[in-house]
Amino acid sequence: MIEWSIRRRGLVAMAALLLLVAGGLYVRTTPVDAIPDLSDVQVIVYTDYPGQAPQVVESQVTYPLVTAMLGVPETKV
Repeated sequence: MIEWSIRRRGLVAMAALLLLVAGGLYVRTTPVDAIPDLSDVQVIVYTDYPGQAPQVVESQVTYPLVTAMLGVPETKV
């Protein structure tokens, strides 16, 4: 295969150029919807419950909020 490619380097160069041009054309015609959204959308929840222990804030405020937010479609932990 290597010897064949060396003997026909013009053909190999033309095939590589054809693939490069075809790839460029396909990239230009690919719809934008086909490219996934890679941004990582995050929501940070700060809860404040003055005078309460951290465990109480977590169990009575933070946990119910997080549980409700996980009900939103397409939510990941």
